[in-house]
Amino acid sequence: MRVYYDKDCDLSIVQNCKVAVLGYGSQGHAHANNLRDSGVEKLVVGLYEGAPSAEKARNAGFTVQPVAESVRDSDIVMILLPDEIQRNVYREHIGPNLKQGAAIAFAHGFNVHYDLITPKTDIDVIMVAPKGPGHTLRANYESGIGMLALYAVAQDYSGRATDTALSYAMAIGAGRAGIIETTFREETETDLFGEQVVLCGGAAALVQAGFETLVEAGYAPEMAYFECLHELKLIVDFFYEGGITNMWYTVSNTAEYGGISRGDRIITEDTRREMRAILHEIQTGKFAQEFIAESQAGATTVNSMRRLSKEHLIEKVGERLRAMMPWIEEKKLVDKSVN
Repeated sequence: MRVYYDKDCDLSIVQNCKVAVLGYGSQGHAHANNLRDSGVEKLVVGLYEGAPSAEKARNAGFTVQPVAESVRDSDIVMILLPDEIQRNVYREHIGPNLKQGAAIAFAHGFNVHYDLITPKTDIDVIMVAPKGPGHTLRANYESGIGMLALYAVAQDYSGRATDTALSYAMAIGAGRAGIIETTFREETETDLFGEQVVLCGGAAALVQAGFETLVEAGYAPEMAYFECLHELKLIVDFFYEGGITNMWYTVSNTAEYGGISRGDRIITEDTRREMRAILHEIQTGKFAQEFIAESQAGATTVNSMRRLSKEHLIEKVGERLRAMMPWIEEKKLVDKSVN
Protein backbone atom coordinates (compact mmCIF):
# COMPACT_ATOMS: atom_id res chain seq x y z
CA MET A 1 0.00 0.00 0.00
CA ARG A 2 1.45 3.35 -1.06
CA VAL A 3 0.62 6.31 1.18
CA TYR A 4 1.42 9.96 0.51
CA TYR A 5 1.47 12.94 2.85
CA ASP A 6 1.76 16.71 2.53
CA LYS A 7 5.54 16.43 2.10
CA ASP A 8 4.97 14.30 -1.02
CA CYS A 9 2.56 16.75 -2.68
CA ASP A 10 2.94 20.04 -4.51
CA LEU A 11 0.12 22.34 -3.42
CA SER A 12 1.09 24.95 -6.01
CA ILE A 13 -0.25 22.73 -8.82
CA VAL A 14 -3.86 23.11 -7.76
CA GLN A 15 -3.29 26.68 -6.55
CA ASN A 16 -2.32 27.63 -10.12
CA CYS A 17 -5.36 25.94 -11.65
CA LYS A 18 -8.86 27.10 -12.33
CA VAL A 19 -11.00 24.60 -10.42
CA ALA A 20 -14.70 23.95 -10.90
CA VAL A 21 -16.49 22.09 -8.11
CA LEU A 22 -19.74 20.68 -9.44
CA GLY A 23 -22.27 20.34 -6.67
CA TYR A 24 -22.59 22.01 -3.26
CA GLY A 25 -23.95 19.23 -1.08
CA SER A 26 -22.16 17.46 1.76
CA GLN A 27 -18.98 16.80 -0.27
CA GLY A 28 -19.25 19.82 -2.55
CA HIS A 29 -19.37 22.43 0.20
CA ALA A 30 -16.44 20.78 1.99
CA HIS A 31 -14.23 20.55 -1.10
CA ALA A 32 -14.98 24.13 -2.16
CA ASN A 33 -14.33 25.63 1.27
CA ASN A 34 -11.20 23.57 1.89
CA LEU A 35 -9.80 24.42 -1.54
CA ARG A 36 -10.38 28.12 -0.97
CA ASP A 37 -8.77 27.98 2.48
CA SER A 38 -5.77 26.23 0.88
CA GLY A 39 -5.18 29.16 -1.45
CA VAL A 40 -7.06 28.10 -4.59
CA GLU A 41 -8.23 31.48 -5.86
CA LYS A 42 -9.60 30.61 -9.30
CA LEU A 43 -12.51 28.58 -7.96
CA VAL A 44 -16.13 28.35 -9.12
CA VAL A 45 -19.09 26.24 -8.06
CA GLY A 46 -21.06 24.72 -10.92
CA LEU A 47 -24.78 24.08 -10.35
CA TYR A 48 -27.84 23.56 -12.49
CA GLU A 49 -30.34 26.40 -12.88
CA GLY A 50 -32.52 26.71 -9.79
CA ALA A 51 -30.40 24.44 -7.60
CA PRO A 52 -31.48 24.90 -3.97
CA SER A 53 -27.86 24.91 -2.82
CA ALA A 54 -26.95 27.90 -5.04
CA GLU A 55 -27.95 30.41 -2.36
CA LYS A 56 -25.85 28.57 0.24
CA ALA A 57 -22.82 28.69 -2.06
CA ARG A 58 -23.29 32.39 -2.82
CA ASN A 59 -23.76 33.18 0.87
CA ALA A 60 -20.45 31.42 1.48
CA GLY A 61 -18.81 33.81 -1.00
CA PHE A 62 -18.44 31.54 -4.02
CA THR A 63 -18.99 32.39 -7.66
CA VAL A 64 -21.83 30.16 -8.85
CA GLN A 65 -22.18 29.37 -12.54
CA PRO A 66 -24.19 26.96 -14.70
CA VAL A 67 -22.33 23.67 -15.06
CA ALA A 68 -21.34 24.16 -18.71
CA GLU A 69 -19.99 27.64 -18.05
CA SER A 70 -18.07 26.54 -14.96
CA VAL A 71 -16.39 23.71 -16.88
CA ARG A 72 -15.30 25.89 -19.78
CA ASP A 73 -11.59 26.83 -19.40
CA SER A 74 -11.29 24.98 -16.07
CA ASP A 75 -8.12 22.98 -15.50
CA ILE A 76 -9.68 20.66 -12.90
CA VAL A 77 -13.36 19.73 -12.76
CA MET A 78 -14.37 17.88 -9.60
CA ILE A 79 -17.70 16.12 -10.15
CA LEU A 80 -19.54 15.89 -6.82
CA LEU A 81 -23.03 15.42 -8.18
CA PRO A 82 -25.23 12.44 -7.25
CA ASP A 83 -24.08 9.25 -8.98
CA GLU A 84 -27.40 8.77 -10.74
CA ILE A 85 -27.26 12.07 -12.66
CA GLN A 86 -23.56 12.27 -13.50
CA ARG A 87 -23.85 10.41 -16.82
CA ASN A 88 -26.42 12.80 -18.30
CA VAL A 89 -24.69 15.90 -16.93
CA TYR A 90 -21.36 14.73 -18.34
CA ARG A 91 -22.85 14.01 -21.77
CA GLU A 92 -24.76 17.29 -22.03
CA HIS A 93 -22.73 19.85 -20.10
CA ILE A 94 -19.29 18.60 -19.04
CA GLY A 95 -17.81 16.59 -21.91
CA PRO A 96 -18.55 19.11 -24.69
CA ASN A 97 -16.94 21.93 -22.71
CA LEU A 98 -13.79 20.28 -21.38
CA LYS A 99 -10.61 21.71 -22.80
CA GLN A 100 -7.80 19.48 -23.98
CA GLY A 101 -5.48 18.48 -21.15
CA ALA A 102 -7.94 19.28 -18.38
CA ALA A 103 -8.54 16.84 -15.53
CA ILE A 104 -11.90 15.53 -14.44
CA ALA A 105 -12.00 14.27 -10.88
CA PHE A 106 -14.42 12.11 -8.94
CA ALA A 107 -14.89 11.35 -5.25
CA HIS A 108 -16.37 7.94 -6.11
CA GLY A 109 -15.51 5.70 -9.05
CA PHE A 110 -19.08 4.52 -9.76
CA ASN A 111 -19.71 6.14 -13.15
CA VAL A 112 -16.27 5.48 -14.61
CA HIS A 113 -15.98 1.92 -13.32
CA TYR A 114 -19.39 0.89 -14.65
CA ASP A 115 -18.81 2.67 -18.00
CA LEU A 116 -21.71 5.07 -17.47
CA ILE A 117 -19.29 7.85 -18.35
CA THR A 118 -16.80 7.36 -21.18
CA PRO A 119 -14.30 10.20 -20.76
CA LYS A 120 -12.75 11.98 -23.72
CA THR A 121 -9.33 10.63 -24.58
CA ASP A 122 -7.52 13.99 -24.37
CA ILE A 123 -8.07 14.62 -20.66
CA ASP A 124 -6.85 13.23 -17.33
CA VAL A 125 -9.31 11.16 -15.26
CA ILE A 126 -8.54 11.02 -11.55
CA MET A 127 -10.25 10.23 -8.28
CA VAL A 128 -9.80 11.81 -4.85
CA ALA A 129 -12.14 10.10 -2.40
CA PRO A 130 -12.15 11.29 1.24
CA LYS A 131 -12.96 8.43 3.59
CA GLY A 132 -15.81 10.11 5.37
CA PRO A 133 -18.80 12.42 4.91
CA GLY A 134 -18.24 15.92 3.60
CA HIS A 135 -19.33 17.56 6.84
CA THR A 136 -16.62 15.64 8.70
CA LEU A 137 -14.09 16.47 5.98
CA ARG A 138 -14.76 20.16 6.53
CA ALA A 139 -14.74 19.93 10.33
CA ASN A 140 -11.46 17.99 10.29
CA TYR A 141 -9.86 20.50 7.95
CA GLU A 142 -10.86 23.38 10.22
CA SER A 143 -9.50 21.56 13.26
CA GLY A 144 -6.19 20.91 11.48
CA ILE A 145 -6.27 17.10 11.50
CA GLY A 146 -7.46 16.38 7.96
CA MET A 147 -9.00 13.14 6.70
CA LEU A 148 -7.64 10.04 5.02
CA ALA A 149 -8.42 9.89 1.31
CA LEU A 150 -7.98 7.50 -1.59
CA TYR A 151 -6.62 8.53 -4.96
CA ALA A 152 -6.60 6.78 -8.32
CA VAL A 153 -5.75 7.54 -11.93
CA ALA A 154 -7.90 6.04 -14.69
CA GLN A 155 -6.44 8.06 -17.58
CA ASP A 156 -3.18 9.99 -17.69
CA TYR A 157 -3.23 12.09 -20.85
CA SER A 158 -0.99 14.85 -19.54
CA GLY A 159 1.57 12.62 -17.84
CA ARG A 160 0.93 14.63 -14.65
CA ALA A 161 -2.34 13.08 -13.48
CA THR A 162 -0.89 11.63 -10.28
CA ASP A 163 0.72 14.94 -9.31
CA THR A 164 -2.58 16.71 -9.92
CA ALA A 165 -4.52 14.21 -7.84
CA LEU A 166 -2.08 14.45 -4.94
CA SER A 167 -2.09 18.24 -5.08
CA TYR A 168 -5.87 18.33 -5.00
CA ALA A 169 -5.96 15.83 -2.13
CA MET A 170 -3.52 17.97 -0.17
CA ALA A 171 -5.66 21.04 -0.75
CA ILE A 172 -8.72 19.44 0.84
CA GLY A 173 -6.66 18.37 3.85
CA ALA A 174 -6.04 14.70 3.07
CA GLY A 175 -2.25 14.99 3.06
CA ARG A 176 -2.30 15.68 6.79
CA ALA A 177 -3.74 12.23 7.46
CA GLY A 178 -2.65 10.18 4.44
CA ILE A 179 -3.49 9.71 0.75
CA ILE A 180 -3.71 6.04 -0.23
CA GLU A 181 -3.27 4.77 -3.77
CA THR A 182 -6.06 2.56 -5.15
CA THR A 183 -7.98 1.93 -8.40
CA PHE A 184 -11.41 3.00 -9.58
CA ARG A 185 -12.59 -0.62 -9.46
CA GLU A 186 -11.33 -1.34 -5.95
CA GLU A 187 -12.70 1.89 -4.48
CA THR A 188 -16.10 1.49 -6.11
CA GLU A 189 -16.73 -2.14 -5.22
CA THR A 190 -15.44 -1.98 -1.64
CA ASP A 191 -17.27 1.29 -0.99
CA LEU A 192 -20.61 -0.06 -2.21
CA PHE A 193 -20.15 -3.29 -0.26
CA GLY A 194 -19.31 -1.46 2.96
CA GLU A 195 -22.31 0.86 2.60
CA GLN A 196 -24.79 -1.90 1.86
CA VAL A 197 -23.63 -4.69 4.15
CA VAL A 198 -22.17 -2.91 7.18
CA LEU A 199 -22.13 0.86 7.48
CA CYS A 200 -25.57 1.88 6.27
CA GLY A 201 -27.74 -1.07 5.29
CA GLY A 202 -26.50 -3.64 7.79
CA ALA A 203 -26.16 -1.27 10.74
CA ALA A 204 -29.55 0.40 10.22
CA ALA A 205 -31.35 -2.92 9.79
CA LEU A 206 -29.66 -4.39 12.89
CA VAL A 207 -30.54 -1.37 15.03
CA GLN A 208 -34.18 -1.36 13.91
CA ALA A 209 -34.55 -5.12 14.36
CA GLY A 210 -33.08 -4.99 17.87
CA PHE A 211 -35.34 -2.07 18.81
CA GLU A 212 -38.41 -3.82 17.45
CA THR A 213 -37.58 -7.06 19.29
CA LEU A 214 -37.41 -5.30 22.66
CA VAL A 215 -40.54 -3.22 22.09
CA GLU A 216 -42.52 -6.27 20.92
CA ALA A 217 -41.46 -8.03 24.13
CA GLY A 218 -43.01 -5.24 26.19
CA TYR A 219 -39.99 -3.12 27.08
CA ALA A 220 -40.22 0.67 27.04
CA PRO A 221 -39.33 2.16 23.62
CA GLU A 222 -37.05 4.63 25.38
CA MET A 223 -35.02 1.80 26.92
CA ALA A 224 -34.89 0.03 23.54
CA TYR A 225 -33.65 3.24 21.88
CA PHE A 226 -30.82 3.72 24.36
CA GLU A 227 -29.65 0.10 24.19
CA CYS A 228 -29.92 -0.41 20.40
CA LEU A 229 -29.17 3.03 18.90
CA HIS A 230 -27.87 5.66 21.32
CA GLU A 231 -25.09 3.55 22.80
CA LEU A 232 -23.96 2.32 19.39
CA LYS A 233 -21.90 5.50 18.98
CA LEU A 234 -20.01 4.74 22.18
CA ILE A 235 -19.09 1.28 20.90
CA VAL A 236 -18.17 2.53 17.42
CA ASP A 237 -15.88 5.14 18.97
CA PHE A 238 -13.92 2.29 20.59
CA PHE A 239 -13.77 0.49 17.23
CA TYR A 240 -12.54 3.68 15.60
CA GLU A 241 -9.92 4.33 18.27
CA GLY A 242 -8.31 0.91 18.46
CA GLY A 243 -10.22 -1.78 16.59
CA ILE A 244 -12.45 -4.58 17.84
CA THR A 245 -9.92 -5.71 20.48
CA ASN A 246 -10.00 -2.21 21.97
CA MET A 247 -13.78 -2.44 22.25
CA TRP A 248 -13.65 -5.80 24.05
CA TYR A 249 -11.06 -4.37 26.46
CA THR A 250 -13.31 -1.44 27.31
CA VAL A 251 -16.70 -3.10 27.86
CA SER A 252 -17.62 -5.18 30.89
CA ASN A 253 -16.78 -8.88 31.20
CA THR A 254 -20.48 -9.61 30.93
CA ALA A 255 -20.77 -7.65 27.70
CA GLU A 256 -17.63 -9.26 26.29
CA TYR A 257 -18.74 -12.82 27.04
CA GLY A 258 -22.29 -12.18 25.87
CA GLY A 259 -21.11 -10.54 22.67
CA ILE A 260 -18.48 -13.13 21.79
CA SER A 261 -20.73 -16.09 22.57
CA ARG A 262 -23.86 -14.72 20.83
CA GLY A 263 -22.56 -12.64 17.94
CA ASP A 264 -22.25 -15.59 15.58
CA ARG A 265 -25.89 -16.44 16.23
CA ILE A 266 -26.79 -13.13 14.58
CA ILE A 267 -24.21 -13.20 11.79
CA THR A 268 -24.84 -16.75 10.61
CA GLU A 269 -23.64 -18.63 7.54
CA ASP A 270 -26.89 -17.53 5.87
CA THR A 271 -25.89 -13.91 6.58
CA ARG A 272 -22.44 -14.47 5.09
CA ARG A 273 -24.02 -16.12 2.05
CA GLU A 274 -26.10 -12.99 1.50
CA MET A 275 -22.99 -10.84 1.91
CA ARG A 276 -21.28 -12.79 -0.86
CA ALA A 277 -24.39 -12.49 -3.03
CA ILE A 278 -24.47 -8.73 -2.53
CA LEU A 279 -20.77 -8.48 -3.40
CA HIS A 280 -21.40 -10.49 -6.58
CA GLU A 281 -24.20 -8.08 -7.57
CA ILE A 282 -21.76 -5.19 -7.10
CA GLN A 283 -18.93 -6.87 -9.01
CA THR A 284 -21.11 -7.81 -12.00
CA GLY A 285 -22.75 -4.38 -12.26
CA LYS A 286 -26.21 -5.73 -11.39
CA PHE A 287 -26.58 -3.29 -8.50
CA ALA A 288 -25.47 -0.36 -10.66
CA GLN A 289 -28.07 -1.23 -13.30
CA GLU A 290 -30.76 -1.58 -10.64
CA PHE A 291 -29.83 1.73 -9.03
CA ILE A 292 -29.85 3.66 -12.32
CA ALA A 293 -33.19 2.08 -13.30
CA GLU A 294 -34.64 3.09 -9.93
CA SER A 295 -33.49 6.66 -10.49
CA GLN A 296 -34.93 6.78 -14.01
CA ALA A 297 -38.26 5.52 -12.64
CA GLY A 298 -38.47 8.48 -10.27
CA ALA A 299 -36.92 6.81 -7.22
CA THR A 300 -40.34 5.52 -6.19
CA THR A 301 -38.95 2.59 -4.19
CA VAL A 302 -36.38 4.57 -2.25
CA ASN A 303 -38.85 7.39 -1.57
CA SER A 304 -41.27 4.85 -0.11
CA MET A 305 -38.48 3.40 2.03
CA ARG A 306 -37.52 6.88 3.23
CA ARG A 307 -41.09 7.59 4.27
CA LEU A 308 -41.41 4.31 6.17
CA SER A 309 -38.07 4.88 7.89
CA LYS A 310 -39.05 8.39 8.93
CA GLU A 311 -42.34 7.12 10.37
CA HIS A 312 -40.72 4.29 12.35
CA LEU A 313 -41.23 4.45 16.13
CA ILE A 314 -37.48 4.58 16.72
CA GLU A 315 -37.33 7.96 14.93
CA LYS A 316 -40.14 9.46 17.03
CA VAL A 317 -38.66 8.16 20.29
CA GLY A 318 -35.18 9.30 19.28
CA GLU A 319 -36.31 12.83 18.47
CA ARG A 320 -37.88 13.12 21.91
CA LEU A 321 -34.85 11.73 23.75
CA ARG A 322 -32.30 13.76 21.80
CA ALA A 323 -34.17 16.90 22.85
CA MET A 324 -33.11 16.00 26.42
CA MET A 325 -29.45 16.03 25.34
CA PRO A 326 -28.77 19.57 24.03
CA TRP A 327 -25.05 18.86 23.68
CA ILE A 328 -25.81 16.72 20.65
CA GLU A 329 -27.38 19.71 18.88
CA GLU A 330 -24.57 22.01 19.98
CA LYS A 331 -21.88 19.74 18.51
CA LYS A 332 -23.68 18.64 15.36
CA LEU A 333 -21.74 18.51 12.11
CA VAL A 334 -24.73 18.98 9.79
CA ASP A 335 -26.35 22.41 9.54
CA LYS A 336 -28.85 22.19 6.70
CA SER A 337 -29.07 25.97 6.40
CA VAL A 338 -25.44 26.29 5.24
CA ASN A 339 -24.23 22.87 4.10
